[in-house]
Amino acid sequence: RGLIMGGIKLNPTRRTEDVEFITIDTTGNAVDFGDLTQSASQGAGLGSRTRAIAGGGSPGTPSGTNNIDFHEFASTGNFNDFGDMPTTAFSRVAISNQNRGVFFGGAVAPNYLNTIDFLTIASTGSANEFGDLIDARQEAACAGNATRGIAIGGNSGTGNDDMEYITISTTGNGTDFGDCIAITNARGSNCGNAVRGLMVGGSNGASNTIQYVTISTLGNTVDFGDRTVAKNQIAHMSSTTRGVFAGAGAKDTNVADYVYIMTTGNAVDFGDLSANGSDGYGWAAGASNGHGGLG
Repeated sequence: RGLIMGGIKLNPTRRTEDVEFITIDTTGNAVDFGDLTQSASQGAGLGSRTRAIAGGGSPGTPSGTNNIDFHEFASTGNFNDFGDMPTTAFSRVAISNQNRGVFFGGAVAPNYLNTIDFLTIASTGSANEFGDLIDARQEAACAGNATRGIAIGGNSGTGNDDMEYITISTTGNGTDFGDCIAITNARGSNCGNAVRGLMVGGSNGASNTIQYVTISTLGNTVDFGDRTVAKNQIAHMSSTTRGVFAGAGAKDTNVADYVYIMTTGNAVDFGDLSANGSDGYGWAAGASNGHGGLG
């Protein structure tokens, strides 16, 4: 399953606590899952095989929220309180393996953060400090396998085209990985399998560019193909075979499309988010229980 958690909907414009889900290896429209504990946009999502977590975001104030919610993927229903982030902020992104979730960056308007925080997914409680990124960034893309997490691009006022990585099972600061061929502003969570990480969208205006990295190496991103729409701040989800991209930060689309991770080429229509038919849907957090960080 892939979950789309929180965000902003149109007609009328409002932050939402709604959570929707898709079955990644099929196609079709998203279905109602339940609610977060509070309305929030620009949060970060991550998942183990069993549990989904939504962390941080903006419930309507410049400083954002430090709340963390959780629920089991296999059922539907409302989320419960997990604990708190160390810092109140929005526009974080997150990766995970089966045991640990890691959050990168974020913003407390007007400042960008270089913080890295982590939590143990199977427990509850507050997240803890992991280390620091080389560069402060918000709204980055990210990818990872069971051992390594990568923060990719993002926005630090003018946009970042660099990438850095951490070893998930340790703590410490980010290390240089390489550069993006196009600046990405992807609202990312783990999207890819154990070999490749995918990211889509742009920060200096909307983009349909899809890029990928080979997670276990170092180096620059490689062109993959194009999304069916040109957007930024897109929710990401994946199984071990497919990557799915949904919605947009501009709140002007509810489109979801997908690619096969180990090929290259353009995305294909998946279905729609259920934001009242044609209403837009943006700034949501994505999570899945089949991504490459789970082995």
